[in-house]
Amino acid sequence: MATERQLSEVRFLTVAEVASIMRVSKMTVYRLVHGGELPAVRVGRSFRVPEDAVHEYLRSSYIDTA
Repeated sequence: MATERQLSEVRFLTVAEVASIMRVSKMTVYRLVHGGELPAVRVGRSFRVPEDAVHEYLRSSYIDTA
């Protein structure tokens, strides 16, 4: 599709990097990936998560408490 970014432009993050950004444990990230809430690509025995997907997940999960 013309609107999708080229695959070479997508920045992939490791599970540890995602956990650091989200301030959660790596196990929580694995749960989100396996539960289908966070898209990921399997590379060998590890997962890579598109950086945009992490930011979109956080945006959509934001709850205004005020």
